[in-house]
Amino acid sequence: MSFFGFGQSADIDIVLNDAETRKKAEHRSEDGRKDKYFLFYDGETVSGKVNVTLKYPGKRLEHNGIKIEFIGQIEMYYDRGNHHEFVSLVKDLARPGELTQSQTFDFEFTHVEKPYESYTGQNVKLRYFLRATVGRRLNDISKELELVVHTLSTYPELNSSIKMEVGIEDCLHIEFEYNKSKYHLKDVIVGKIYFLLVRIKIRHMEIDIIKRETTGTGPNVYHENDTIAKYEIMDGAPVRGESIPIRLFLAGYELTPTMRDINKKFSVRYYLNLVLIDEEERRYFKQQEITLWRKGDIVRKSMSHQAAIASQRFEGTSNPEKFLGHNAEEDTG
Repeated sequence: MSFFGFGQSADIDIVLNDAETRKKAEHRSEDGRKDKYFLFYDGETVSGKVNVTLKYPGKRLEHNGIKIEFIGQIEMYYDRGNHHEFVSLVKDLARPGELTQSQTFDFEFTHVEKPYESYTGQNVKLRYFLRATVGRRLNDISKELELVVHTLSTYPELNSSIKMEVGIEDCLHIEFEYNKSKYHLKDVIVGKIYFLLVRIKIRHMEIDIIKRETTGTGPNVYHENDTIAKYEIMDGAPVRGESIPIRLFLAGYELTPTMRDINKKFSVRYYLNLVLIDEEERRYFKQQEITLWRKGDIVRKSMSHQAAIASQRFEGTSNPEKFLGHNAEEDTG
């Protein structure tokens, strides 16, 4: 009977030792749903218990060994058959034999290296999970527990401001300046735009945050651009000599840290895109890459106070009515 699958079977459950106290983080799944998962950082120990519960008490369960794995892998959506594992750790919990009753096994992966941040994108997914397996002759019994990893960075030592110019000969000359080039995920982008020459009628002006996901290598490179945020700077025509301040709060948007050449499989980069539209619907734009990084959860000053400090050198505008400001309460919703 057992040959046809009607013999003993079991349910597997993976329970973390610190499940009651460990923080959870929201993460978007491939189908777009947001769920909460246990949050880990690089170097943290992952430990817990594997509960193997027999479905039919009194019946034996023959097995080819019981193990648990900690796996970090990258999956390209266009190559789903191949999973690229960059972390693969295995602990044997029981040698081949038989279970006569339900049993619990302890496991510990000490100071596990978790070099990359969990990520679900348009064409690629980077995930970490625990997988417990009871080996069987015909069909293994296994259970996975998804985990989320965040990579933390320290404050960058070099964080120079960004200065750029947009110009059309004898028609338009604009300078714009951002207070820095590297921002943490809850930061405030503070800047100022100077109109030095305006001979075309500008109708609308905005800043977009663009996420660019790059997958593949060589001739098989795919780029996916996603506009994360649109921030209207002004609606109406500027005049020569005018300057407009910018304050863009990042906390309200779904952002990840910048990821460069992750395991030689993919990259995620962010750009500020300044867009001008004239009365004839012509578009002018200038793009600048910025670096995003994740800051540790420490007690910090309020966002509005941060913005005030960061914007001191950008204070003042010749026409404040043209500045469409955002505040922290609006953007964190």
